[in-house]
Amino acid sequence: MKYMLLIYHEEQALGEDEREACYQESTRLIHQLKAEGQFLAASPLQPTAMATSVRVREGKRFVTDGPFAETREQLGGYFLVDTQNLDAAISIAANIPMARKGVVEVRPLIELPGLPVV
Repeated sequence: MKYMLLIYHEEQALGEDEREACYQESTRLIHQLKAEGQFLAASPLQPTAMATSVRVREGKRFVTDGPFAETREQLGGYFLVDTQNLDAAISIAANIPMARKGVVEVRPLIELPGLPVV
């Protein structure tokens, strides 16, 4: 089953050195997951100041700068994994470095038939 592991944290939670160490630790985890056949994708995200939100209401498009939600913790990155069950996905989430500073939401994907294979 495929799971999206959504990483939420305060954008200023890490200094530059800590951020680089986090990226290196995440890269090691990704290589481990790849070797185990569980890795599908992962990436940190640019800061919310780089975000653009799009809404369509009554046929009109509305584009605004920044994230949709005003919260303390922001979506900062993700892992996409393919595991046997929720417990395995939770174990992976616990090994994501930012789980120690923020929160990792584990959410199963709905696999729609007929989509192109990437």
